[in-house]
Amino acid sequence: MKKIIIILLFLSIIFCGCGRKNEPNDDLSAIYERDKLIIGVREDAAPFGFRDKNGNFAGYDIDLAKIISKNILGDENKVEFVPVTASNRIMKLSSGEVDFLIATMSVTNQRQHILDFSAPYYMAGQAILVNSSSTANSISDFEGKKLIIVFGSTSEKNLKRNVPGITVVGYKTYIDAYNALKANKADGIVADDTILLGFAVNDKSVKLLPKRYSKEPYAIAFRKEEESQRILNKVNFIVQNLQSTGRLNRLQEKWQIK
Repeated sequence: MKKIIIILLFLSIIFCGCGRKNEPNDDLSAIYERDKLIIGVREDAAPFGFRDKNGNFAGYDIDLAKIISKNILGDENKVEFVPVTASNRIMKLSSGEVDFLIATMSVTNQRQHILDFSAPYYMAGQAILVNSSSTANSISDFEGKKLIIVFGSTSEKNLKRNVPGITVVGYKTYIDAYNALKANKADGIVADDTILLGFAVNDKSVKLLPKRYSKEPYAIAFRKEEESQRILNKVNFIVQNLQSTGRLNRLQEKWQIK
């Protein structure tokens, strides 16, 4: 009898151990268990991520997040949006506050050392927004002048490479940057064209200069760890399917960024 009990205990330990080993314990499992996605998005970057007149999140990135929620959890409303800025979004992702970021984040070599990215879902380019009275035509006209960047964006590096003698002024959000330009605290704003276009369309006292100074592929950002690989693969499949079926193009047309 004692031998039988020992054998049964031994077998139970083996089978329990195997069950735990085969059970995924990662970000995707956590999402399924809570039945909700938690996604970091912008609220100051129209038309990608912003608040509408009712205070609700809206924009291209928001629509994309809802499509992903529908594909993963069967309901586009099973998603919680966490507002992030260019300067704090990586911290909020790394700390586990959000599952991933859909937040106008460009893929760069430097970021790829610390983050994983999906396939790009949009291609932006950096441009300059100025007051309508400005006589500037290109970035070379700002030598010895002040240009605004948003902290955490790729703008500062591009500026210093193109115009070493420029003075760079930083702000936390695009709204703060826009207000500073309007208050004549600098001569222009350097940022992704799609974001600056949102200001230019709604305010005729500012204009967007025609030239683009970079190619900025936007992608969804994930923690660079094994636990995030399954959700990364799943989201990547969704994005690639949206590309191949033309649905991303239709979303871009909806938000007038095509």
